[in-house]
Amino acid sequence: MSKIEQFSYDNAIVRNFAYACTLWGVVGMLVGLIAALQLVFPSLNFSTPETTFGRIRPLHTNAAIFAFVGNGIYMGVYHSMQRLLKTRMYSDLLSRLHFWGWQAIIVAAALTLPLGITTSHEYAELEWPIDIAIALVWVIFGINMFGTILKRRETHLYVAIWFYIATWVTVTVLHLFNNIELPVHLWKSYPVFAGVQGALVQWWYGHNAVAFFLTTPYLGLMYYYLPKASNRPVFSYKLSIIHFWALIFIYIWAGPHHLLYTSLPDWAQSLGTVFSIMLIAPSWGGMLNGLLTLRGAWDRVMNDPILKFMVVAVLAYGMATFEGPMLSIKSINAISHFTDWTIGHVHIGTLGWNGMLTFGILYWLLPKLYNTRLHSMKLANTHFWIATLGIIFYAIPLYWAGWTQSLMWKEFTPDGYLRFGNFLETVTQIIPMYGIRAIGGSLYLAGVFMMVYNLWKTVRSGNLVRDEPAQAPARVVAASHQGEHWHRWIERRPIQMLIASTVLVLIGGLVEIFPMFYVDENVPRISSVKPYTPLELEGRDIYIREGCVGCHSQMVRPFRSETERYGPYSKSGEFIYDRPFLWGSKRTGPDLHRLGQKYTDSWHYNHMYDPESMSPGSIMPPYPWLISDEINTKYTASKIRVLQQLGTPYPDGFAEKAVEDLELQANQVARRLEADGIVQEGLEKKEIVALIAYLQRLGTDIKPKPQANN
Repeated sequence: MSKIEQFSYDNAIVRNFAYACTLWGVVGMLVGLIAALQLVFPSLNFSTPETTFGRIRPLHTNAAIFAFVGNGIYMGVYHSMQRLLKTRMYSDLLSRLHFWGWQAIIVAAALTLPLGITTSHEYAELEWPIDIAIALVWVIFGINMFGTILKRRETHLYVAIWFYIATWVTVTVLHLFNNIELPVHLWKSYPVFAGVQGALVQWWYGHNAVAFFLTTPYLGLMYYYLPKASNRPVFSYKLSIIHFWALIFIYIWAGPHHLLYTSLPDWAQSLGTVFSIMLIAPSWGGMLNGLLTLRGAWDRVMNDPILKFMVVAVLAYGMATFEGPMLSIKSINAISHFTDWTIGHVHIGTLGWNGMLTFGILYWLLPKLYNTRLHSMKLANTHFWIATLGIIFYAIPLYWAGWTQSLMWKEFTPDGYLRFGNFLETVTQIIPMYGIRAIGGSLYLAGVFMMVYNLWKTVRSGNLVRDEPAQAPARVVAASHQGEHWHRWIERRPIQMLIASTVLVLIGGLVEIFPMFYVDENVPRISSVKPYTPLELEGRDIYIREGCVGCHSQMVRPFRSETERYGPYSKSGEFIYDRPFLWGSKRTGPDLHRLGQKYTDSWHYNHMYDPESMSPGSIMPPYPWLISDEINTKYTASKIRVLQQLGTPYPDGFAEKAVEDLELQANQVARRLEADGIVQEGLEKKEIVALIAYLQRLGTDIKPKPQANN
């Protein structure tokens, strides 16, 4: 008979992550609501750099993903893992380092992103010192997690642990590959991968950040907390096995579906489409496994708000994982891409799947940590209905807006002309939908404030069981396992499971990415495409700093509607010096890849100073600081040297005369502005001049061939 061992669970670290999850959830959603309102009321940009839409949008996404969901993951992992493994976490010190290190990273993001310090990579905007900090804290988490697994008292690893292991190893690989960059200075770097290569690596990361940060760990939480809250076993052990291994193998291949109809090679696009459609099977297998766990318990579901939150979360997971593969079909993607349909789709996942499951776990977990009852089940039920209504009011208007945008962009008159040739017409048409979306976001946030009050009252009524007493038999390694299910073998061997997960994840990544290293074969060079001048380079970095990529794409797709509106479709060879690539994922404004020489310098000057003076009805914020702030040339030479190290063919010694070259071109732009009547002292030194130089360069490296006359 095994010896019974006494130990305790560390509930303090779980409490800390629960508090952080709640706090950052409020902050992230509040910033998101402000961003939503800015699209309806542009005056809410306040004409200050730190509060414009382009700067706070990445703040919102990072706060929602890494602060709210991230702390929710750690809360659930630290709580469930101790109980599933029948042991305390490996190290209390590592737990505390993990907690405070992650909060420090969040604070660093909250400070740097509004200041315009960004790499411009979606979901990976943080600059290199913070990337290093993320890697260090993630390693601390990994050591603590695997140390706990190795000292466990439970022989077999429950399904939730499988998903935690896959999450850790995959996020490690994704973070390292996507953030290979060379620093220019403390808060500026250039990525190693450029253009098409950069796009493939970024969306290999971007899609799988959704897969392995927003999905797999939350599936682990679903497999633990849904059975716990319903007091029922998981419906099917075999289905959970299929769900896990199929999901982690297939998911990693799907990234290229974000780049359909772009300059990415067709073979990579097709690969993304095929595996995205295949994802429906394991994803819905997991959804059904969750829902069928509640078989025979639907009467409880109707009366228990905690289970209601969890059921809606699982249904939202099912909807999002059906819609995602559908959006990867080219004919559907041709309608959805660059529209608000994608934004609605994403928020079904974040508000529905991540948000509702987190709320359900918080309501179930905190009363247990404090050895008390939830303050008000009625208030929790009210929160459920308000949150559900908020999701509906959020998503449906965005689907409506997305379809409206796409139809208007593509509509031609009987004479063969674009019916809505002015892009702004397609923007003003959907502002009412943006208003309804903001109402939905307000409802959802109001529900969160209800939850905060309810949990605060709950905590006040109890006392934290900081070190919860527990006991379990000492782990005994059995001499024989004959007749057991084959999967039990790997469940007893966490290191082998780690290795197997790593191999499955790497297969898809290597097959996709390695062929792209052969630039001449996959990305044909165009002799007329030259590196950016120093002034254009500084202007491009200003464009990146202001977050313009959040509203403007730089990728003309091979559709008649786009070539008529913008010009020749984009070629892969045009982006070989773009670090980072700026193809974008949303068009709130028109595509800019063929913008160069379309308007005068003075038009750009006035447009940036007061957008409505050039485009009446525009919802773009003004950028008056670009008119008054001077170009920072302190690091111009360093930027040239770093880009030379990355293969950009600037002449030898060019870095030493880069500032001189910049000043010469800036004077030329300033003289043209003065010729148009814009007189300003020191104009040639202002940031607006650099930005104009960059915008006038866009898409001018290649010239369309003249059409032959019949």
